[in-house]
Formats: sequence, C-alpha cells, structure tokens
Amino acid sequence: MANGAERRLYWGAILTILALDIITKQLAETHLHPSAGRSVFGDWFQLRLVYNPGAAFGLHLGPYSRWIFLAIAVAVVVLLFQYHRSAERGDWFRQLALGLVTGGAIGNVIDRIRSSQGVVDFLDLGVGAWRWPTFNVADMAVSCGAIAFAISLWREDARREALREADTGRPLPPETPAPEISGARPGD
Repeated sequence: MANGAERRLYWGAILTILALDIITKQLAETHLHPSAGRSVFGDWFQLRLVYNPGAAFGLHLGPYSRWIFLAIAVAVVVLLFQYHRSAERGDWFRQLALGLVTGGAIGNVIDRIRSSQGVVDFLDLGVGAWRWPTFNVADMAVSCGAIAFAISLWREDARREALREADTGRPLPPETPAPEISGARPGD
C-alpha cells in the first residue's frame, strides 16, 4: 500500500490534470468556433473545437455511445483506484502514472455527463489532410500515464526476475519448466 507521499502524488496528479483539463476545455468552448481552426504553428498545430460523442479516435457505437463509454470509463477509474491502493510501497512512478490516467479519465467522464455533444477536443496536429484525431489535455494524460504504467509494470517484472535469478534457493514458478537433471531427454 502507498505511503502518504505516494498518495499525495496520486491525488495531486488527478487534481492537476482535472484542473488543467476543465480550464482548457472552457477556454476552447469560449474562444474557438466548431470546425474553424486557429493556427498556432502554421498548418502543423492548430486549435480546433470538436465535440467527440464517441471514444478515442472517434470510435462510435451508435446512439448509446455516450452511456456505454461513460460506464466503461467509470469502471476503469474504479480499477485504477484499486491498482493505486495495491501498488508496492515506494513505487512513486506507478502512483504518478495511475494518477495521470485516472485524472484524464475523470476529465472526459465529466464531459460525457455534462453534455450530450460529447467530449470537448481542441488540439489538432498534422500536415494538410493528414491529421491526428483532435484531442485534449485529458487524452494526453491518459496516453502518457498509460505508457508510464506499462513501463512501471515492465520494471516490476524485470525487478522480480532479477530477484529470482539472484536467489537460487527459491523454487521455480509453475509456468517455468524445471531444468533437466540428467542428459536424457523425455521419451528416451
């Protein structure tokens, strides 16, 4: 279980992402017009107000998309909270990763609840007709946090493997085949 500093990191990341997400979405809705892009760095980076009723990359499941994705997001937030509570003490990187994903997920859940138009997206990257799907601060937090979470899981596996190799007195886990004791092969 996380210590006090790690819990503060987790909750601090959530609150920071939520604040940035809510403020930037309000600014986008106030100062941008739907579909008319505002150039920041030429054609490469624009601010463009888009409402996404679906999920990532415009995935849409028909008239009930809003409620389906809302339910999925709430379930994911609950699961992420469980990961937060069960993370090893001292794993601040995992706490930060989980806080980023959770904060981003909650930010988009708030949009789904408050408006039937969908999630507010406004960051538009690309060149000419080749554009990345428009996104927001919450989406960036979810993406960066998910990558960081995957790295933390990989690091945990590597750490456990190193401990296993260092401790020769430990029995092999069931999924690892036992080493051959004699030179004979099975079936000889």
